[in-house]
Amino acid sequence: MGNSTNKENQAVGEEENLGLTENNSPVTGMFKVIGGKWKILLLAAIRDECPARFGELKRKMEDVTQTTLTTQLRELERDGIICRKAYAESPPRVEYKLTELGKTLIPVIQVMSEWWHVYCQNKENQIYGEIDFADL
Repeated sequence: MGNSTNKENQAVGEEENLGLTENNSPVTGMFKVIGGKWKILLLAAIRDECPARFGELKRKMEDVTQTTLTTQLRELERDGIICRKAYAESPPRVEYKLTELGKTLIPVIQVMSEWWHVYCQNKENQIYGEIDFADL
């Protein structure tokens, strides 16, 4: 019994390799910026309450800790998605707004939300056996 490696199969595998790695996939890169349990919710909250103050964001997301909220906001600011403006007042006031780049994410998030609704409907139909075969 010889070597079990089949060179023909290896050639096919190499042709199918699109050169996508964790570091060069555009979608993976996007999720490195907006991924995380709270970032999409933060972006929606900042969009709705623009400018949004830290306390307002904390109240909207009851289950997030202050440390996590701070970390997520700093990462979004670092990546140029939101901007932070601190006012020299007593008590201190900090406001967050979407940058122009951050505003371009809103339609992307809306499309992802629409896809999620389609996905959930599809999963529900599969569970209950209500698949319309005319759509296939």
